[in-house]
Amino acid sequence: MMAIFRWFDTEEIDKFVRSIAAELAKRVPPAALDARDKKMPKRLRNTHHAVFSRAEQFARTHKLNIYKKARLGNQFRWALKEAGYPKEFVESWTYELVTLVTLKSTAPREPGR
Repeated sequence: MMAIFRWFDTEEIDKFVRSIAAELAKRVPPAALDARDKKMPKRLRNTHHAVFSRAEQFARTHKLNIYKKARLGNQFRWALKEAGYPKEFVESWTYELVTLVTLKSTAPREPGR
């Protein structure tokens, strides 16, 4: 495939975003955020760790140009909105995801990776 077309190929990103959004929705459905469950903070923290660890690994193992990073953030934002998460939650998690992916995808590669 010509380099210019690879630059815009977001199939892997779209698949990845669908998988982490589905994992989030399975572990912490939008309705669960309103529940008065004492275990919710821990479940949310564990889910955050799982989702963001996967995102960090994805960023380290895939070449992400500015277009792909923007696509990742946009697809994640829409997946969470469509799932019914509150606006503040969507914006916060999306911002954090894009920041993490940007930092990890531009970080120098560790030896042996």
